[in-house]
Amino acid sequence: MFIIDLHYIVPLEQLDAHMPEHVAFLRKYYAQNVFVASGRKVPRTGGIILALASSKEDVEAIMAEDPFTLHGLAKITITEFLTSQYHPDLKRLVSSSKK
Repeated sequence: MFIIDLHYIVPLEQLDAHMPEHVAFLRKYYAQNVFVASGRKVPRTGGIILALASSKEDVEAIMAEDPFTLHGLAKITITEFLTSQYHPDLKRLVSSSKK
């Protein structure tokens, strides 16, 4: 599993102009069962995405499609971690990502 940490580097007005594109990007990868959860940080300095993927390189390629990355609106940090424990309802998703 991966934690994708977005840190906004432009004013929120610039970011909001690209929000519909960003939401479409998120929906694409939710539909593919790559993204598990996402949302804004509090305070609104960035966002977090939890993702299931085979490799960090796969996540980097996916995030290169994000309008926030494409337009230089946010910097991202990707952290991989091994899920040793998780809620039982996530078992199917976590198991399918390891195939």
